[in-house]
Amino acid sequence: METHLAEWLRDTPDGIEAESILRKCVHCGFCTATCPTYQLLGDELDGPRGRIYLIKQVVEGTPAGPSTLTHLDRCLTCRNCESTCPSGVTYGHLVDVGRRLVEKQVRRPLGERVLRTALREGLTRRWLFDPAMRVGKALRPMLPASLRDKVPSGADDRLGRRWPSGRHARRVLLLNGCVQPAMMPNIDAATARVLDRLGVQAIVERKSGCCGAIRHHLNDETGAQAQARRNIDAWTRWLDGPEAAEAIVINASGCGAMLKDYGHLLRDDPAYAERARRISAMTRDLAEWLPEFDATIRAALPPDVTARAAFHPPCTLQHGQQIKGAVERLLAGWGVSLTPVADSHLCCGSAGTYSVLQPELSRQLRDRKLANLLEGQPQQILSANIGCLTHLQSGTTTRVRHWIEWLDEQMTERP
Repeated sequence: METHLAEWLRDTPDGIEAESILRKCVHCGFCTATCPTYQLLGDELDGPRGRIYLIKQVVEGTPAGPSTLTHLDRCLTCRNCESTCPSGVTYGHLVDVGRRLVEKQVRRPLGERVLRTALREGLTRRWLFDPAMRVGKALRPMLPASLRDKVPSGADDRLGRRWPSGRHARRVLLLNGCVQPAMMPNIDAATARVLDRLGVQAIVERKSGCCGAIRHHLNDETGAQAQARRNIDAWTRWLDGPEAAEAIVINASGCGAMLKDYGHLLRDDPAYAERARRISAMTRDLAEWLPEFDATIRAALPPDVTARAAFHPPCTLQHGQQIKGAVERLLAGWGVSLTPVADSHLCCGSAGTYSVLQPELSRQLRDRKLANLLEGQPQQILSANIGCLTHLQSGTTTRVRHWIEWLDEQMTERP
């Protein structure tokens, strides 16, 4: 795609990146066929190709308006289009640039600014979010449906307090995340318990925190970079020496996609660029880390596993990290009967804060996803990201949980 940058953007980092990405696009439209919002709305400007044209206009100097902002806001950043694109267009990075530029030109209504600030500041601070979630769980039956959908029942919270105490020569780092420990604490605890049985110690460095994804996708690039630097600093002492961690193992695919992008996020920071690339290189999703232990896990499982489940691969796993089929292969090898799921490549509508900012579209996508997941009448739905888990559970009575929780339960029940 031929592009002529506006003078004010030329030779800037955003301008250089946008031009490089835009020039790879050949207008083929393959991306449109796999875009969830285009399928719902049927508007070219609510698909990747249309949004690319809008961003192209902005970087070439055409002033952005409220319509431009609306179409970019409706994008889930699911990156399905990247998996589809034959030309290697990194749409996710392009839409990040486009949103930053449009945000500077178009002032949002007061209500939107307040909501986005509340999400940005409230979700990413544990000292705010943790007590708020405890209150929400206690009052959950009395909450209006719109809020109740965002608050897990807390049925497994007691399991989240059962952390292993064993010490092992092999060590990995777990992220001290922002929302997952308060919403579903058993995910981290189950991860630690499984690793402990495999002879690996899970270390949560308390000085680490939110991965930065929430701020990043709410166009707070400065805040996201600050959180990335904080995590890099916190993990530095675990990178070398006799007690060094082998990897940063992530059980929330959205956080994994963000950590793997630290090298790009801080590429222009001379003090952190190399360290950020190292952190990205050390980051592994659970599905990438556990295959080494597959034989040990199989030996620790009951011989008569009869689970029937549907697996929902989060977009941040299959498109963001390009990890496709890995969890499904592990589960099938451990005895899980996986039901077929139509259109498994499409987004469930959670997409971080999208379900709050675009509730109508998000619900439509959730209901379509659940219809496909439940078609095979599974006993439970398994997934790999906190946002997807809570979003899907809000629309069904079928149990939805992280696949590592299922594995932990099975290994615990072995006589």
